[in-house]
Amino acid sequence: MKDIIFDEFQNSVNESLLRHKSILDLMSKYTESSARVNRAIAKAVTNCGCIKINATKQHLLDENSIEDLCDCLNTHVEGELCDNCREVIEREMGNNLFYLTSLCNDLDINLYDILLKEQDKINTLGKFTFR
Repeated sequence: MKDIIFDEFQNSVNESLLRHKSILDLMSKYTESSARVNRAIAKAVTNCGCIKINATKQHLLDENSIEDLCDCLNTHVEGELCDNCREVIEREMGNNLFYLTSLCNDLDINLYDILLKEQDKINTLGKFTFR
């Protein structure tokens, strides 16, 4: 069932893309959409203030095991997105997903296959993927 949802989305993207058919257009639009996601998150911090970024050096202790790393590493995000900021960020992430899917279409790559391969890699390597 999930593959049907992904395939339908990928087909819908393919049918709705009119102006930016060139791979060069898609690459630049994908990059631009990534920047817009970053900008929306920054605006949630600087304009709205619903979240705060408190970034400091990550402190790893020598005795930490791989399993303990999740507990000692921090996202540096404090607070929660307000409804407005969440809506803007979700919209920008949706645009980003649209252009990623468009790139997949131009390169004849199935988005669901990518998801499955990535999930398999994560499940196989677990925390040893070191991302």
